[in-house]
Amino acid sequence: MRDPYSVLGVSKDASQKDIKSAYRRLAKKLHPDTNQGNEKVAEKFKEVSAANNIIGDEKQRARFDRGEIGADGQDKAPFGFGGGGGGGRRQSAGQGGSDFFGGGGEDIFSEIFGNFRRGGSGGARGRPVPEKGRDKTFAIDVTFIEAVLGGTRRLTLGAGGRTLDVKIPAGITDGKQIRLKGQGDVGVAGGAKGDILINVRVKTHEIFVRDGDNISVELPISLPEAVLGAKVPVPTVDGTVNLKIPAGSNTGSTLRLRGKGIPKAGGDTRGDQFVKLKVVLPEKQDEKLQDWVSKWSEDYQYDARSKFGK
Repeated sequence: MRDPYSVLGVSKDASQKDIKSAYRRLAKKLHPDTNQGNEKVAEKFKEVSAANNIIGDEKQRARFDRGEIGADGQDKAPFGFGGGGGGGRRQSAGQGGSDFFGGGGEDIFSEIFGNFRRGGSGGARGRPVPEKGRDKTFAIDVTFIEAVLGGTRRLTLGAGGRTLDVKIPAGITDGKQIRLKGQGDVGVAGGAKGDILINVRVKTHEIFVRDGDNISVELPISLPEAVLGAKVPVPTVDGTVNLKIPAGSNTGSTLRLRGKGIPKAGGDTRGDQFVKLKVVLPEKQDEKLQDWVSKWSEDYQYDARSKFGK
């Protein structure tokens, strides 16, 4: 057995923290679960674990530094003292109460590979419990229409070029997360794969505004349409429909298109679309219209601000 300080690559005045860090690094690199079938690495792993068994424990390290025990963990007592009687303490791998994971190695190892299972007469065994792989998080931007009606987006996963077709559920809201089970990192010791988590960002729309399960739209109408009434085209997420504008409609009047809103939970029904009217005058002033309004107003006076009160 080589000098345990040399095996772990630390100096003899190294702190216990430094020894722990060195052991963690080597144990993770050399563990049999990540180097299956490599006997040479397995032997190095045992040597590293045995070295940690000596100097990873403060009491054992002190005994080793004083020359009371050797690099194999056995007492250096004279013949007849501790060699075969009950007084000797043997710390070598596979004998006594501690195997090569002793001296605090189990605590360190469980941090790296998961919680240990206890079993057998020899105490702790270096067999990690299966642990689920890490989840991976991505983000995608979808249009307002895609968020309402649903769709499919192709997602590229990292530099490897792997792609996945992601289904966008109809009615999804901004900030919602889509989970793709089993598409993340590989698990430890046969554990399940992690998941892919996709954060959805819904882009704003220049016309449509979401309000719960409903959609609102501001619809400009002309003066004749407002006064006389008309059928006018109205955009919806499903396409354009004709909407009847009642005669005498005003700015702020709201009409309802049933079932043209957001799919509700379950997908069987949808919200509505509310159309708020806005009377718009011609951008270019028309003298005939001004003359007509001037004469008309002489015979018909009304207070447009009557709701403000006196």
